[in-house]
Amino acid sequence: MNIGFVAHDAKKILMQNFCIAYRGIICKHSLYATASTGRLIEEATGLQLHKFLAGHLGGVQQMGALIEHNEMDMMIFLQDPENPKSHEPNLFNLTKLCDIHNIPYATNVATAELLIKALDRGDLDWRELYKE
Repeated sequence: MNIGFVAHDAKKILMQNFCIAYRGIICKHSLYATASTGRLIEEATGLQLHKFLAGHLGGVQQMGALIEHNEMDMMIFLQDPENPKSHEPNLFNLTKLCDIHNIPYATNVATAELLIKALDRGDLDWRELYKE
């Protein structure tokens, strides 16, 4: 399955730690991320990710294009709702696309854990049928 990762600046270390903790699960899948989030995940885990542009430079739109073409199976976008910065990627656009295209989507680490554990159990295998 294809898993997308995006994190606001204040949540990048949390994303790194999340990926370290669940490396054994996510290593079995194709991983995508915006530029700096992807680089940090690669450094922390040794995993290879397809890295898009930085989120505010079009990486979120590139991720959105995969969603629109039904090529993304899960999104984890750790956001910082308390301290939004104008240069950080906009959460609303990816949320809308995931809702339209029925893509499981997490915006916090608690939900991300539920999705990753569901992925490991096979609970998201329906995505393969949805792609056909």
